[in-house]
Amino acid sequence: MEKEEKKIVNTGEEDEMEIYGYNRCHWKLVLVAIGVLCTGGFLLLLLYWMPEWRVRATCKRTTLKDCEVVLLRTTDEFRIWFCAKIRIVLSRGDNPLQNPQSIEDKVSNGHSGHSCESPAEENRNDPNKYSPVSGPVIRYFTHHSVMYFWNDAVQSFDFKKGLDESTSCSSIHNEHSKGLTKEVHVYRKVFYGVNEIAVKVPSIFKLLIKEVLNPFYIFQLFSVILWITDEYYYYALAIVIMSVISIVSSLYTIRKQYIMLHDMVAAHSIVRVSVSRANQEIEEILSTDLVPGDIMVIPSNGTIMPCDAVLVSGTCIVNESMLTGESVPVTKTNLPNPAEDPKAMGDEIYSPEVHKRHTLFCGTNVIQTRFYSGERVKAIVVRTGFSTSKGQLVRSILYPKPTDFKLYRDAYMFLLFLVVVAGVGFLYTIVNSILNEVPAHIIIIESLDIITITVPPALPAAMTAGIVYAQRRLKKIGIFCISPQRINICGQLNLVCFDKTGTLTEDGLDLWGIQRVENARFLFPEERACNESLVKSQFVACMATCHSLTKIEGVLSGDPLDLKMFEAIGWILEEATEEETALHNRIMPTVVRPPKQLLPESKPATNQEMELFELSASYEIGIVRQFPFSSALQRMCVVARVLGEKRMDAFVKGAPEVIASLCKQETVPVDFETILEDYTKQGFRVIALAHRKLESKLSWHKVQNINRDAIESNMDFMGLIIMQNKLKQETPAVLEDLHKANIRTVMVTGDNMLTAISVARDCGMILPQDKVIIAEALPPKDGRVARINWHYADTLTKCTNSSPAINSQDIPIKLVHESLEDLQLTKYHFAMNGKSFAVILEHFQDLVPKLVLHGTVFARMAPDQKTQLVEALQNVDYYVGMCGDGANDCGALKKAHGGISLSELEASVASPFTSRTPSISCVPNLIREGRAALITSFCVFKFMALYSIIQYFSVTLLYSILSNLGDFQFLFIDLAIILVVVFTMSLNPAWKELVAQRPPSGLISGQLLCSVLSQIITCLGFQTIGFIWVKQQPWYEPWTTQSDACNLSAATNTSSSQHENETLHDEHNIKNYENTTVFFISSFQYLIVAIVFSKGKPFRQPCYRNVLFVISVIVIYIFTLFIMLYPVESIDRVLELVCVPYQWRITILIIIIINAIVALLVENILLDMILWKVVFSRDKQGEYRLTIPQPPQEPLDRWRGCVLSSLFGCRKKIPKAKYMHLAQELLVDPEWPPKPRTTTEAKDPTQENGSYPIITVT
Repeated sequence: MEKEEKKIVNTGEEDEMEIYGYNRCHWKLVLVAIGVLCTGGFLLLLLYWMPEWRVRATCKRTTLKDCEVVLLRTTDEFRIWFCAKIRIVLSRGDNPLQNPQSIEDKVSNGHSGHSCESPAEENRNDPNKYSPVSGPVIRYFTHHSVMYFWNDAVQSFDFKKGLDESTSCSSIHNEHSKGLTKEVHVYRKVFYGVNEIAVKVPSIFKLLIKEVLNPFYIFQLFSVILWITDEYYYYALAIVIMSVISIVSSLYTIRKQYIMLHDMVAAHSIVRVSVSRANQEIEEILSTDLVPGDIMVIPSNGTIMPCDAVLVSGTCIVNESMLTGESVPVTKTNLPNPAEDPKAMGDEIYSPEVHKRHTLFCGTNVIQTRFYSGERVKAIVVRTGFSTSKGQLVRSILYPKPTDFKLYRDAYMFLLFLVVVAGVGFLYTIVNSILNEVPAHIIIIESLDIITITVPPALPAAMTAGIVYAQRRLKKIGIFCISPQRINICGQLNLVCFDKTGTLTEDGLDLWGIQRVENARFLFPEERACNESLVKSQFVACMATCHSLTKIEGVLSGDPLDLKMFEAIGWILEEATEEETALHNRIMPTVVRPPKQLLPESKPATNQEMELFELSASYEIGIVRQFPFSSALQRMCVVARVLGEKRMDAFVKGAPEVIASLCKQETVPVDFETILEDYTKQGFRVIALAHRKLESKLSWHKVQNINRDAIESNMDFMGLIIMQNKLKQETPAVLEDLHKANIRTVMVTGDNMLTAISVARDCGMILPQDKVIIAEALPPKDGRVARINWHYADTLTKCTNSSPAINSQDIPIKLVHESLEDLQLTKYHFAMNGKSFAVILEHFQDLVPKLVLHGTVFARMAPDQKTQLVEALQNVDYYVGMCGDGANDCGALKKAHGGISLSELEASVASPFTSRTPSISCVPNLIREGRAALITSFCVFKFMALYSIIQYFSVTLLYSILSNLGDFQFLFIDLAIILVVVFTMSLNPAWKELVAQRPPSGLISGQLLCSVLSQIITCLGFQTIGFIWVKQQPWYEPWTTQSDACNLSAATNTSSSQHENETLHDEHNIKNYENTTVFFISSFQYLIVAIVFSKGKPFRQPCYRNVLFVISVIVIYIFTLFIMLYPVESIDRVLELVCVPYQWRITILIIIIINAIVALLVENILLDMILWKVVFSRDKQGEYRLTIPQPPQEPLDRWRGCVLSSLFGCRKKIPKAKYMHLAQELLVDPEWPPKPRTTTEAKDPTQENGSYPIITVT
């Protein structure tokens, strides 16, 4: 069969996948069936776990066009495989947006061209069978709730997009605004299916099967069967009980999460909606029947949006808290029609993200609408189901990307190592048993048993214990976690990005004052705008009208900044009722007016401007048209009319630099930049106002359809509003704690850059002596290449000075240690805005790592740019945390290693962590708990590894004499010692403060490996000593039921002999002196390593603070010591121990004490004091790196350091983290950082590698 080249679906998307086509192969299916029978079903399990093996074992490769099964593989670092069946649906065409009239001609010759309601419905009837009815068929498959259809044009599968791609704004108004006929509606539903975000809660049986078929539980089942065969009933029963508890707990948690998500999604997923058909008929249908192109009539009393739709008429007030995290109502206006505006800048493509101010998103709450009486408020459906913004959010929760963390990769490597060790034991057991002529069935059982001993069944449960406890502790301090595996990753965070407003600073703004402009000159700042002299000024009129406030149930609500501004002037806002709107053939405007006490008594006007306002007895302003605030444009605009006036006014407010560019140059004061810089440097938020009288020919109707660009030009600059945004009280202290812990802090904000730099200095993110370099990047223009202008923030005002001299103090000094060992970061910070960041990402790829290494302030950043910044930081190996208030931070919160939302609204679903209290003090708490959980994971893993190896060696030693541990000995060790210790040693709380060093990120690190290996050697050594030494004792003889080595009293001897004579022959040879010796030594060894590995400071509280652990260890110690020194006959009988002389018991005790001393000395002296400090010392960034101690050393110490350094071969080791390596390179780079008032240019890529040569021009 011809093979085709590899195809890609979702090209360039986050879920990009390779796709391969396969057809079922009958002879392969027969072979697989035989293999399943021969392996007792194990092959079937293997194929269930490995989708690519399953497809390749049962199918043969073919072209995608003819395939029955597709094999998918993600193109990210995880390379995960999926498979899906191809399904068939009848249709009259293959393009859902194509005009059906042109399709009908193709469906002729007596065929009706039947089309089913949706693929989902067809699948219920006959999902796999081709219909006998001839006619066009559409092939598709479903993956992660998205349907992919065959596309002949690209000869591959792709998913059908709605009107959100390649649809122009003019076509939305001209072609799609007429509505769909029922026939077209049915046709489109074939492709888009049911408009529902269906989160199906799996049945308990289905979840149970899926959970039980987990490889871990299959291994446990294998172990249990093996133990029952070997008559280890009690231990097998204990493991079964543990497994059942684990499965029930897991099922309860998983099902609870499904139900929560289902309830959240299904709360308003099905509603009745009115749609406008092509014949202008209004039809009421269920929201599940909506398809892209349907025209939805928005009811006046509001609704929950069941889809994504673009407004084409009317205005809506929407609560978008589900998406943005902000409960502030947002005003949505109709999409401008380029055809009706002659000044429009061409016909642009509609995009829900770009035109979000005109888009109603699924799941958001339309609170109220405004409309013409002759025209309903209408919206065209653009996306449905899982394609909507809400659907994509739910998909990201249902199908999360795997967590990539070194700890988990190393854990699998370690398990692989244990499997190898088990393989060695397996072979040894077989060879040893054959040499000793052991029966075949016993050889099989014992050799397989060694595997179950080496890979402990309780390992996964033990590993998750620390995370579960950390999750509980986080919950107690008000931090909720929906992704527990991320807690460990938070222990590695070494950089945290903070949003500014609402995160570092208070959420609300206070009006500090205003500074008006008259005759192109700034007046003195005024504290209050609420006074009689200003009440009829254009400045106050702009403050009264240029906002998005609305009344909801009589309460004024909207953007907090707008609220503060409106409250400062003390005006009254009145909105038209539905009845008033219905009486007029146009939208009744929102009216604002000052309170009567502010209006001066009527008198002859002396000022020409004031005359305009005196034409009516009452002074009111109606807001005729509103252009909402756009983060891309950084401004908002309104058209208003004073009652009784003929000409309308346009008012604009927004970012000062943007507003100034829209104004006539002669109206902008010459000292505008100086005044603005003075305010922003002090941390004030500054908003500029502008005004323009519109032409008298502009009628009410024309204003409703005019493009905002036609209005926002030739404005008169009116002045500045100065808002104060105070730092939160806890911000400086939290940032200081993070800096002491060598955790970098970065500010990512949508605010002005100089304001952000000022706040960064105030909160301690940038120290007073540090220099700030502003990177101003400009895109290619007029034949000039892209370039970056470098300014020093403190010298911006000096740039206009004619003197070209540069003060040497303006250039930061790099403190370079001659050996480059003591890496000290240079004292400079980069700051840039979103526009510059976008240019640098596109044209200066080589500079991105250098800039993010010292980038501290990123201002005017759009939501997607925040995500790009997080990615750029992760690309240089930072473990990135992100803390935001939920508004516009969702993407970055999801992308970061540890995202924590300070908003409890539904947007926090996108964030792994949510803080109940909106304070950044949750960040150090999260990192502390993460470090404690990470260290706990290491401790547990080390302990479980030692437990496996100790028990493995015990069994191996006993196998050499054809003996083994008894059933109750295994039970005592595994239940009474191991489980109790594991689940209590994980209870250590986090250390009370953050320290400068970070825990290692993986198990495969020098210190951890040395720790484990040294304890393994110690334990094996002392077990071997006990095993060999017991044989050298004068009383030793191969044990029989008549053996008596205790020299007990006659009475005891008599009763003992009677009991022993009654005892049946010990067929497993459990009872012997070697077994008893090894059992006691190994039992104490488990407790010794538990104490040795339970480290406290600097990441966890000392183990003596862990009361349960201390009590458990003491109780087990006392009990084991008691039964060793003072044997109790009934206990000995149950544990199958034999009586040994008291002197030998004391000898065992001495061996155990020496073992404990050696273990503690090796761990705490050799490793912690010598290897840790001399070889595996850590730099300030927390990476392992060999350093030579700085203080003068004695010759012996110096020789010891050199020998150990040479031994571990890490003297000249390059740091593993890219940012560390880059920092070392930049220390010796004479061209970095860039000098003040220089420009870096990027040439077009002319070299083969496409790199951008950098030229620096002074």
